[in-house]
Amino acid sequence: MQEKEQIIEQLKAGASYFACGGYLASLDSLHRTEIYHSLGYERLERKNNDINAYFEELNKDWPATFYMMLLRTMGGMDNKEAFTALARVVPYAAILRKKGSPQNIEAMLIGSSGLLDLYPHDEYILNLKLNYEYLSTKYSFTPLSASQWKLERIYPNNHPILRLSQITTLLAYTPNIMDRILECRTAKDAHTLFAVETQPYWKEHYTPASANQKTAAKRLGHTKSDLLAINLVAQMQFAYGSYTDSEKLRARALALLEDIKAEANSIITRWKRYGPLACNAFDSQALLQLTFEYCQKERCGECPVGRRVIHTMLNKTM
Repeated sequence: MQEKEQIIEQLKAGASYFACGGYLASLDSLHRTEIYHSLGYERLERKNNDINAYFEELNKDWPATFYMMLLRTMGGMDNKEAFTALARVVPYAAILRKKGSPQNIEAMLIGSSGLLDLYPHDEYILNLKLNYEYLSTKYSFTPLSASQWKLERIYPNNHPILRLSQITTLLAYTPNIMDRILECRTAKDAHTLFAVETQPYWKEHYTPASANQKTAAKRLGHTKSDLLAINLVAQMQFAYGSYTDSEKLRARALALLEDIKAEANSIITRWKRYGPLACNAFDSQALLQLTFEYCQKERCGECPVGRRVIHTMLNKTM
């Protein structure tokens, strides 16, 4: 028992720099896939719990839950909480009332964000504000404060206002959007679904009343589409499949993750120092689960990788 505790302490000492990456890299693909399968399912189940919490909050309304998750996912790491708060200010029922009217949806979303107060106003923005004032009175919207948004070090194409205009296009022009989400099978399907641009005004502006030097379509790129497929589409498929007891839909979520390339972020880059440990998004999701739930919490004795390392090292000493 003392020897086991010593091994666990050694593992904890290396947790901050993912020392188990060397062990993972040494495994054959079958045994590594077995570990990833366990971790990947854990992450899907954890996110399923998050989605179910929103589902309960929204009176068990799946389309409204999808809308909440869409805005939250579009917010990325920096602004997911602000986008989630916005989804509560402008509920999906209000969006449905204006379906097919992008100017009204855009006014509701951008107006309720509170961000317009940060920028000068030209004719388009003044009209948007006037439209918002009418809609906010009609539907009793209480806008967010601009201070709720993180705007420092945001790339221009990732500005919340541009993302809200892209969401407008997606919601206004995509019929049966939740069905389309559930039908996605490949990365290409997701790219097609999310290949949306901003409303025309934003082709010439990154921020209100500040014209670009040249007109440029600001559409969702493949990188953002992949992230939406990973963190929205596959998660909704898995959650709805679990709710309806559809193994077919749950399997579709797994297949979709396996069809998308691995995420390119600082955590996955650190794991890849030990070798090609993430070949697709299912692999990278498994490594993120390993990082957040085990390495960062130093739960090495409970970790599916740590348990194998402990077993291997104890057997060597026998």
